[in-house]
Amino acid sequence: MKKKISSSSPKLRMKFDPDFGTAIQAVKAIKAGVISSRELTKHVFNRIKKHNKKINAFVTLNEEQALKQARKADNDLAKGISRGPLHGLPILIKDQFRTAGLRTTCGFPDLADYVPKENAVAVQKLLNAGAVIIGKTNTPIGASDIQTYNPVAGTTNNPWDVNRTSGGSTGGGAAALAAGLGFLELGADLAGSIRTPSNFCGICGHKSSLNLVSAQGVIPPLPSLVSPAINLAGLNDLAVIGPMARAAADLKLELEILAGPAQEDTVAYHWRLPKPRKTRLKDYKIGYVINDAFCPVHPEIQSIIGNTVDALRKEGVKLKEGWPEGITFANVFETYFKLMAAYVSQSPFFTDELINMMKLLYGMPYGETQHQYVEGLTISHKNWVALGVIRLSSRLAWQEYFKTFDAFLMPANCIPAFTHNHDRNFWGRVLESSDGPRYYAETFKWISPATLAGCPVTLIPAGKTKDGLPVGIQIMGPYMEDGTSLDLAMKMEDVLGGFTPPPGYR
Repeated sequence: MKKKISSSSPKLRMKFDPDFGTAIQAVKAIKAGVISSRELTKHVFNRIKKHNKKINAFVTLNEEQALKQARKADNDLAKGISRGPLHGLPILIKDQFRTAGLRTTCGFPDLADYVPKENAVAVQKLLNAGAVIIGKTNTPIGASDIQTYNPVAGTTNNPWDVNRTSGGSTGGGAAALAAGLGFLELGADLAGSIRTPSNFCGICGHKSSLNLVSAQGVIPPLPSLVSPAINLAGLNDLAVIGPMARAAADLKLELEILAGPAQEDTVAYHWRLPKPRKTRLKDYKIGYVINDAFCPVHPEIQSIIGNTVDALRKEGVKLKEGWPEGITFANVFETYFKLMAAYVSQSPFFTDELINMMKLLYGMPYGETQHQYVEGLTISHKNWVALGVIRLSSRLAWQEYFKTFDAFLMPANCIPAFTHNHDRNFWGRVLESSDGPRYYAETFKWISPATLAGCPVTLIPAGKTKDGLPVGIQIMGPYMEDGTSLDLAMKMEDVLGGFTPPPGYR
């Protein structure tokens, strides 16, 4: 809805950093006349021309249309019309979301020239809020890896070290935000696809509560299999849509736009962001784990999480170490991994031939985890329902825990961003780490507790390794109480320092 604003509003005297300012600051600067939407949008494209060669964050750019949208935003503002909370803001869209008139590939060569006629629901909500789309950011094929590379757009590099991955599957968006090439990203998370790249690139990301944001218009499933108008929530037991940004307050801004029922469900109900449980940092009661023998955490990451806990204690926060009763990390991961495999089994990538080849590798050192994955790919409906009961039991255990505690802190991954490794044998990949080699599947483990339970997680930067690589921390909140983890993230940013730009991108 168009909203009139006062044309006599005084021009604010404010400083604004067009390179690394927050989304909230950018919108205020546009509305105050400090910078126009067109000037800011042009500035972002100039930065893309300067810096994107190093990181390769984009699949498709939208310069001509974006500048037209920005000019219209400026003209509307001159008439006293605000189109919403993102009026004139340059944003990014993961190439997993259908975007009308703009190429959408999700890394599939068969979709290299696919141009949708409709927007995904989440994309449309951002446009309705006044956003200007800069372009589509890179993702692995089918958004199905924790590295970002594909035959359509190539490999995305980490701005902190271009020899390392930016993470995946929202790796293009995380790299672009860290490099100052836009102000918000629309991401999705099934296997850490918001949290892992946010962690590796030193930005903020929010894995929303399950089905809080509509997934209509997301790929996969492929366009040939389903209309973007179909509500897929009934099929979804793990994947979520969520925001990415350089500041936790920006995550809240974007989530309040994205969240809520699909259009056909608004006849019956609506959504509002629940208030955070506490108003002061020192009033929060928080649980945490720093390490677990099931997936040992790199010593430097343990140290950073430990320092975070110590800093919160100094602020008066009450903290207690240990998993909730009823939560066994290894069991959680096994259930999650099977259900995740069942979810992605719809992909044409998983042919019978490939599945049979995977079965031949059961004898590998990590064969048991591969066995769990294949079991998920080929699971019967009866066994899938049984796993679903275990999944909901996990949520119940966390709900009991959150009757006493307000949030739970844990590492985002067992190692920092690793060097690119595109070995075609996914299961045979061994990642080099300063504390010893890790099998690839280990990097999926620390995201599994929140995903299985459907609980929200806000991830923020917590520190850096000796090599200068970012390390984030997961702030898990109660189911459907996304406002609590977001509020705690904003308060923790004040203690931990928040986002810092990588060297060389000024």
